[in-house]
Amino acid sequence: MRAIIQRVSDAQLTINRETIKQIGMGLVILLGIEECDGNQDIEWLSGKICRLRIFTDPDQVMNLSVLDMQGEVMIVSQFTLHASTKKGNRPSYIKAAQPEIAIPIYENFIKQMEKDLDQHVVTGQFGAYMQINLTNDGPVTIMIDTKNRE
Repeated sequence: MRAIIQRVSDAQLTINRETIKQIGMGLVILLGIEECDGNQDIEWLSGKICRLRIFTDPDQVMNLSVLDMQGEVMIVSQFTLHASTKKGNRPSYIKAAQPEIAIPIYENFIKQMEKDLDQHVVTGQFGAYMQINLTNDGPVTIMIDTKNRE
């Protein structure tokens, strides 16, 4: 699994040019899923993101997590995170899991995040056309890949 985590002051999500969902201060997580991803990846990544200390404390040091801040979270599936640009100019998405594999993993990741955060998270719609309007706070953007465990 690959995740791009952005610390935001707010974010709005439009799905199929209709539905609008939004969050305030918190995290927008773009999530890419590979066929080999499983429960260990879900649990590790969710825990890592929830405990990631990227919010500033009163001394302006990044020392607080989204849990500490009681921030909101938005999760959006993003198969393009597994794009390969090694050959040619058209990205290949062969590493990205097919929907029949990716959807249950995506749904389980959402459940795990809600459990770890002890709150509801805002989500995109798998496979839909979506637009995200966000204010990246800092800016702070972090990439995590469960295969590297960095």
